[in-house]
Amino acid sequence: MEKDRRYDVVIIGAGPAGLTAALYAGRARVKTVLLERGAPGGQLLNTEAIEDYPGFDQITGPELAQRMADQAAKFGVQLETARVTGIHRRGDKQLVQTEDGEYLADYVILTAGGEPLKLGIPGESEFQGRGVSQCAVCDGAFFKEEEVAVVGGGDAALEEAVFLTRFAKKVYIIHRREQFRAQAILVEAARKHPKVELITNTVVTEVTGEEGQVKEITLKDVVSGQTRPLKVTGLFVFIGFQPNVQFFDHREHVEHDPLGFLVTDSTMQTSLPGIYAAGDVRSQLTRQITTAVGDATTAAIDAVKKLEAKKHAPTPVPVDLYGPTRPDLVGS
Repeated sequence: MEKDRRYDVVIIGAGPAGLTAALYAGRARVKTVLLERGAPGGQLLNTEAIEDYPGFDQITGPELAQRMADQAAKFGVQLETARVTGIHRRGDKQLVQTEDGEYLADYVILTAGGEPLKLGIPGESEFQGRGVSQCAVCDGAFFKEEEVAVVGGGDAALEEAVFLTRFAKKVYIIHRREQFRAQAILVEAARKHPKVELITNTVVTEVTGEEGQVKEITLKDVVSGQTRPLKVTGLFVFIGFQPNVQFFDHREHVEHDPLGFLVTDSTMQTSLPGIYAAGDVRSQLTRQITTAVGDATTAAIDAVKKLEAKKHAPTPVPVDLYGPTRPDLVGS
């Protein structure tokens, strides 16, 4: 017999937001499935130490992810491995398509997060995890007394570069323009730091290494066109973040901000009825674990309330436009 894939709520993405939404939906005893293409945890799995989550002086990302997953499972939420390929409206339901079949739900909570943008240069993928990183907090401790480079000009790049000075003896910040997009206070802090050197109007064109580890990057001056090598053992890339919103059909356009993050109301409802967004995929001021779990809490509680309202809604009474049955219409 084919598996019954009809649910009250389908949650897409098992990062902090998805696991929190699952917890609240499970506690409310609504039929819920949490779909995740990999291991539960999302960006938590790439975080070595977390010190800004209430209740924990310090906890590793994988440990926090496991605790969240276990807590959601305790309340009966199903966690299934599935790669979602589309979300479509079907009557008053939501149809979630995956590579392994379809799921039907009253409500969808999208907590799929996003992916850091890559430079797309030779050697970047080859040395990913072996010198190339998108997380200074996760990997900075591996570069004690070494020289590393950070690529980017926004807040994240400047903040992560200064963070890396806790470990590295030298941090180069490489930006393709003269001016930085980051807040002035962050730029000033980087300029004044004795371990930091700013390299502007420059891009990285190649990553090379030996024995599976980064040893050097190639720099290109965008003004003169000249290239030169730079000896570093780590390359941290912070050039942007792409939200995972590719699930929607172009005919069912969902409102988003200029960067592609989904716009919601105060209940986390998107412009598409029945679809919520929470966590890193949503347009907001900052993206932290705490904001993700807050978004998800709101979304799940609102979805549960709407389900209860549907369940207790009175059955519509047919309206007889003619009043009492007319003999001349009987059998007509």
